[in-house]
Amino acid sequence: MKTSSIIFLPCTNIKNTLSFYHDLLHLPIYQTQGDYLYIFDTGYGYWGFCEYSDQRVPLSGPKGVCLSINLDSKEEVLQKYEELKDVVKVYQEPKQHPTFPVYSFFILDPDGYLVEFQKINP
Repeated sequence: MKTSSIIFLPCTNIKNTLSFYHDLLHLPIYQTQGDYLYIFDTGYGYWGFCEYSDQRVPLSGPKGVCLSINLDSKEEVLQKYEELKDVVKVYQEPKQHPTFPVYSFFILDPDGYLVEFQKINP
């Protein structure tokens, strides 16, 4: 039996979220549910973003949710950074984490979610 995971997150404007994750980051759309919910395929699981009718607040900010995309090498992390640095808000430039075996950088999505591109070292 094959399993996968999905996380659903609130967003304030689904069209901005769609543009960011699909058009800019090139994540494939796995499924849509009406015009208010998009599910993106990260390759290892799914991220669903929903513009909820009850106006839920995004779980973002420094103490909120961090969404990480694992890349195959440090070079790919640097390549992705060069591709994005002038078109998105960079939260933290590429560097080796001082405690964990991770090389990464962080950007912010339209709702302030931290999005990390990382290479986890063995």
